[in-house]
Amino acid sequence: MPKPLLFLDVDGVLNPVRPGPGAGFDVHTPLGYTVLLSARHGSWLRELAGTYDLVWATTWEEHANVHIAPAIGLPELPFVRFTGYVPQPGDPRVPLMELFSSRKWAPLLRYAAGRPFAWVDDVIPPRLVRHALLRRDRLLLPIDPGEGLERHHVDRLLSRPPRPGALPPLNRWAAS
Repeated sequence: MPKPLLFLDVDGVLNPVRPGPGAGFDVHTPLGYTVLLSARHGSWLRELAGTYDLVWATTWEEHANVHIAPAIGLPELPFVRFTGYVPQPGDPRVPLMELFSSRKWAPLLRYAAGRPFAWVDDVIPPRLVRHALLRRDRLLLPIDPGEGLERHHVDRLLSRPPRPGALPPLNRWAAS
């Protein structure tokens, strides 16, 4: 059975907005942007690669393989294409107030194609996080963009990776 996917965002996750002093981030300037990256994140992601198939789920798309992966010691990873995504029949409906925060959802579901997955991002609608709690095959892990990915997130991902199947209903009314 294939490993679950781990969809990784960059900005706000691997590139935090305001990491604490002494947090071990180095300043990089790819494509004219200031990016804070930590070798510690690379180490954690290599650890996670033993349990997950890592996939970039970032608006950096293929550029993450050129500018982010080498800086944190990762190999080239597959990526989800968000640019130019055209909604398709069967895509989930998104409430108007979540159009921005949910823009990655349909492309992620299409990429996963039924495989279990975890999604680590700083912009995940709370509604999606709540719905994922009722499923074994999805783990949505919102990250505080100020601090970025922290060890407790990695521990959570390792302790209960997503697996096929939904949770059984709690009672007969929960199934409907």
